[in-house]
This record gives sequence, C-alpha cells and structure tokens, in this order.
Amino acid sequence: MTETMAATGFNDQTFDAFLASRDEPNWLTDDRRQAWQAFREFAMPSRSEEEWMRTDIRLLKLDRYRFPAAEARSDELPSSLLSAGVSVGGHAVSLDGASVEFAIHPKWASRGVLFGDLSAITAEHGETIRPHLLRHAINPKFDKFSALNGAGWSSGAVLYVPRGIVVDEPFHVHTLLSDGAADLGRILVILEEGAEATMLVEMASTIEGGDGLHAGVTELLLGPRAHLRYVSLQNWADHVWHFAHQKAVLDQDASLQWTIGALGSRLAKVNQHVDLAGKGATCQVNGTMFTEGRQHLSYHTKQHHIAPNCRSDFLYKAALQDQSRTVWRGMIEVDREAQNTDGYQRNDNLLLSQQARADSIPGLEIEADDVRCTHGSTTGRVDDEMIFYAQTRGFTRKEATRMIVTGFFQQIFDRITIESVRDALGLAISRRVREYE
Repeated sequence: MTETMAATGFNDQTFDAFLASRDEPNWLTDDRRQAWQAFREFAMPSRSEEEWMRTDIRLLKLDRYRFPAAEARSDELPSSLLSAGVSVGGHAVSLDGASVEFAIHPKWASRGVLFGDLSAITAEHGETIRPHLLRHAINPKFDKFSALNGAGWSSGAVLYVPRGIVVDEPFHVHTLLSDGAADLGRILVILEEGAEATMLVEMASTIEGGDGLHAGVTELLLGPRAHLRYVSLQNWADHVWHFAHQKAVLDQDASLQWTIGALGSRLAKVNQHVDLAGKGATCQVNGTMFTEGRQHLSYHTKQHHIAPNCRSDFLYKAALQDQSRTVWRGMIEVDREAQNTDGYQRNDNLLLSQQARADSIPGLEIEADDVRCTHGSTTGRVDDEMIFYAQTRGFTRKEATRMIVTGFFQQIFDRITIESVRDALGLAISRRVREYE
C-alpha cells in the first residue's frame, strides 16, 4: 500500500489516490466523481433533521477511517454462520473492502449466471452490469453515507440470473471487517424475467470488540415473475458504526422474501425500502433485532406501493437487554394508481431490562381509495410469572429467559423457509441472552 493510500480520512487527496489505485472504465470513474462531489457538499447528519432526530452520531469521527485498499490481506478469517452445512452455488469473501476470493459452480456459470466480486464482474461484463449499476435504485445523493458509498465502493458482490433460470442452490457473501477498518461494500442482485435465486449475506468482524465503519448499499432488482429469497445477517463487533441503504424494486408478479438479522454494531442506521413497481408484486420482510450493552439500532422501512394489486407484509421483532435502544420507523406509502393494495406492517418489542428503550413509529400515507393497509406495534417486558413457572420446572433463570426470547422470535423463525438460516439466527440470539433483570 502506498503512503498516500495509507492516509486516513475521506478527502480529495485520499479519494484521488483511491481512484488511481483502480483500473476502471471512464463511465464508472465519472459516476464516482459525481457521488464524491455530493459527499463533499453534504454536512454530517444532525438530530435537527427528522430522519436523524432519534439517532445521535456526534461521536463518529470519519477522519479515523480510510478508503479500502486495492488488495486484501491474508488474515485468518472467521467461519461463516449462514453457510454452515449448506451446499452453495457460489461464494464471495471480502476483508476491509477488498475481495479475498470468489467462485461460482460451473453448472451455473454455464447457464449464464454471473456471481462474484462486483468490481471484477463489472470489469469483465460491463455491458450487462452497467445499465443496472447506473440505474441507481439507491440515490447516491440521498445523504452523506450513500454518497460515500457511491464514490468509494470497492468490494461487495453481484448476482445476475438470466431470464427463466431457476437456481436451486444459495449464493453466499461473507463481508469481514478488521479492527479500525472501513468497508464500503455494495450488493447488486439482478433477476431477469422468470428467474429464481437465493442469496445469503453475512457481515462480521474478525475480532470481538473491534472498531470499524461500514457504509453499504444493497440493490435488489427483480424482473417480471422473478422470485428472490434474500437473507442478511449483520453481526459486527460492538464498536462498529453501521450505515446502510437497502432497496428492492419488484416488477410485475415478482416476489421477494427478505430476512434481516440485526445483532451487532455500536450504532446502526439503516434505510430499507421496497418498491412494488409492477402489478401483482408481493414481498415479505422479516426482521429480527437483538441488542445489548449500549447498542443503538435504528431501522427505517418503507413499503412503497406504486402499481395496483400488490401485497406487502413487514414484521420486525426486537429484544433488548441492558441499556440498549432500538428505533423502528415504518411507512406504508400507496400511490394513487396503486388500487387494490394489501399492506401490513408490525413491530413487536421485548424489553429484557428496566433501562432498555424501544421506539416504534408506524405510519401510513395513502392516496388510493381501494386499499387494505394496517399496522401494529407492541412493547412489553418479560412476565416474572413466566420466569418463575419455568424455574419450578427445573430451568435456571438464564435458561428460562432464553426460552422466552426464543418463543418471542418464533413467529419470525416460522416464516423463514431456509433451515440453516433459522438455526443460525436462533443460535446467534441465544448466545447473547443473559438472565432477565
């Protein structure tokens, strides 16, 4: 790594060094420069903005971090949770924003499926990837973090499945972060008409208690009658700053099952949107959040019904320990043309401590007159009688708490159709449960 590239901070000097380290076409460099200009013009978000009024990032010092290096180090990497015991159709691993390895099974490559490191696939198949990348489902000028990703994304993964191809093995992406590093990863999934696929994405730190910055973007683009199962497990160490913009766009009769596991990070601010842009599109989003210590997880979701006869179903559940806090703000937005809409959102919170706090803010914006849109929210504490009853049956207090927490999340687990994902989420949560205070 050169001395210039080793410099910390996101400034003109380090950005120019980052561009110089990459061998990319002019159209991509120009796109990065436009995003960089937006990043320079944006101020850091403040609590005076409605989007950020419940999330305080004044302690974040961006100048501590740097653009990703061109090449990955050869550190010993932790094992995956989601892919354990699973036969995958391809895998991609990155460390600190640089690709470590990626591979796709020959039987899928021979059918035109593209999978692997986004930079490498874009360089080799630019004519296929370029229109989808420049579509900007996530606007790089939305805020400072989307602009940073638009300018400096390096690793990440792309999955492209041609028309009519049904892939019956999942693809696995493992994004890793070492202490003090930054990751500006980007995930791009493209399913053409009638295609089907499953994607497992896992984010983790290389050491417990590690620091770091993640500013990521996820774009899921589904063509007519395409079907995608997408799983994302955020399991960063407890000093990582996590910012993410995630969006799915569904064409006519497309369907999406999107499962979110949010367990790690010091602070997370995530915007998750689904655009039901084609008639008859359906989506189901399942979110699990488990917090401890002084963690702060803030998720803003939107179900945007653009076309008629679409259905959306969002269910988020959070369990909170210690002095942690969650913020969930959900919105169902229905355009005037989106008649016969069926939209549902729900957020349930289980407080495992007297000091934990959960903010739940569902909302509706409806312009059509033939709709069925409902929302709900609950927040409560563990019933001491349930703990006592379990103890009378021989369980310890910790075992009783773990059993209650597992039961609380069971509705989410029942929705997940991938057994390995159910097991991995359940195991990851149960390991964190302590006795109810």
